[in-house]
Amino acid sequence: MVNTISKEVLASYAQEVFTGRIIVVQSEAEATKACSYLEKYNIIGFDTETRPAFRKGVSHQIALMQLSTDDTCFLFRLNIIGLPDCLANILVSPAIKKIGLSLRDDFSAIHKRKSLVPSNFVELQSFVKDYGIEDNGLQRIYGILFEKRISKGQRLSNWEADILSDAQKMYAAIDAWACLKIYKELEYREKIK
Repeated sequence: MVNTISKEVLASYAQEVFTGRIIVVQSEAEATKACSYLEKYNIIGFDTETRPAFRKGVSHQIALMQLSTDDTCFLFRLNIIGLPDCLANILVSPAIKKIGLSLRDDFSAIHKRKSLVPSNFVELQSFVKDYGIEDNGLQRIYGILFEKRISKGQRLSNWEADILSDAQKMYAAIDAWACLKIYKELEYREKIK
């Protein structure tokens, strides 16, 4: 397995698509339903999105939290529903392993919404180093393992928009799902060694 990848090689790969269900959660009732579904899993992918601030000194709270299984990604619109208790319970649950990337920033941003101590998270940037992967960005790690490209085109879009575009939903779902997929792939490769 290669341990690093160039921009040029990455650009030559076909773009990844999430073919599972993407469910946008924008009410307490929907959040309760989504969380009871997610609580059945012992491992899920995790990511967040925040509306970008293009002026110095301006910042925004997390607008979106994505939690994904292998075939279903829930997009929690925190800018609309806040951080409901059922979602906080998943974040602090030692029974559910959450896989994410650059978690320190996410934890800091979560803390601005609700005072909680996240539990049982795996930081992919550290995790992949044990497998000799030198790159630590999601796009590059994914390219190394799957020879597919994750589009970053929506990263700086408005995550507080009234309605998320299909492109935003796909981008957000892929980020959380890709974290889970990377973790499972490396665990699998370790088992078959």
